[in-house]
Amino acid sequence: MEASLYIHVPFCQGSKCDYCDFYSIPVKAEDPWSSDPRLKNFTDKVLREGQKLLSNWKPDAVPTLYIGGGTPSVLGSSGIHALLSGINELIAEYAALPKEVTVEANPESADEAFLATARESGATRLSLGIQSFHAPSREAVHRGGQRCGAQDGSGISLHLKRAAEYFPGSLSVDLMSGLPFQDERVLLDDIGAALSYKPAHVSLYALTLEAGTPLGEKAMAPNADFLPGRDEADRLWLCGRDALEKAGYSQYEVSNFSQSGKESHHNIRYWRMLNWLALGPGASGTIIDDEACRGFRYTVPKLDNFATELHEEQLDSITLLKETLLMGFRYIEGPDEELFRRRFGRSIGECIPLTLNKWRDKGLFQKNKTTLNKEGLLFLNVFLLDAFEELDNSG
Repeated sequence: MEASLYIHVPFCQGSKCDYCDFYSIPVKAEDPWSSDPRLKNFTDKVLREGQKLLSNWKPDAVPTLYIGGGTPSVLGSSGIHALLSGINELIAEYAALPKEVTVEANPESADEAFLATARESGATRLSLGIQSFHAPSREAVHRGGQRCGAQDGSGISLHLKRAAEYFPGSLSVDLMSGLPFQDERVLLDDIGAALSYKPAHVSLYALTLEAGTPLGEKAMAPNADFLPGRDEADRLWLCGRDALEKAGYSQYEVSNFSQSGKESHHNIRYWRMLNWLALGPGASGTIIDDEACRGFRYTVPKLDNFATELHEEQLDSITLLKETLLMGFRYIEGPDEELFRRRFGRSIGECIPLTLNKWRDKGLFQKNKTTLNKEGLLFLNVFLLDAFEELDNSG
């Protein structure tokens, strides 16, 4: 069995950003690995659970490894070395080491020691969470860090420069559109500043107001006007997309752009609905039985609840089919048609013929392909609603 591996590091430095709904726990210490026992306890437990997980599934190939969060860089150089070297030893018992190993980091905690150790311990790719260089936007959502630091060597720009030096040709940066106090000039300045360090990959996410987050609640308040309006937010993202494409970055997924050959292979496996295992509190893994046309999903309990057992669920054929369409049409190449037919015993065209014809007639599909074009991707959610309605009505 071939399966990628995702490890969730559930810690953030200082506090969570106001827009974030990912599971994470703030840590306050300057050097959390040395002073907060939760981080070492987490790493030790992940490696113990990793031994059980790999022993159970016995993958003969682990093509990609992704360490996300949270903020993995709060582990520091000692913690990332313990995690990466430990998990690589476990994988090596069953398969060759992953060809792509991605580690997420934030500028304020990705110091030179962390970058050097991550690289030496097997990381091949770094994903750096910038979001914005614009101080008012960052402060409005309680995003740590500042663009240009003091003489002590702090600041986003310096950390980004170092990241580019340690991961030349394999650096990815995250940017965000639709933030408070952001206009076209600010967004284009953010993109220009990020591209000056020549990242191979850029994720440009449109801000989403999630229920229950501090930013979501602030936006519901009377006379809240610190966010761009919906039309303006859409226009901003399109402006960012066009700037990235003009700079030579191709859009290969709804929010992801890359130089040729620099796509995230780990994320492509998600969009293809291929197997992935998961470790770490709040992480979910999915294993698919193509012959039986069903899937198995499990979620690791969070640190701050009393559950000790994995939450497990079975994905029946219709749920698996909908998820395969949902994930596959995010990708510019669309779902893997050969895999789809093998998995479900029929083609995409046989499953949703009315929806495909409707959207082709609108000019929102790529020519001679079962995949949305750039304009079609802007209406992905509407397309999926049409597709799911057709599936439900077909019985």
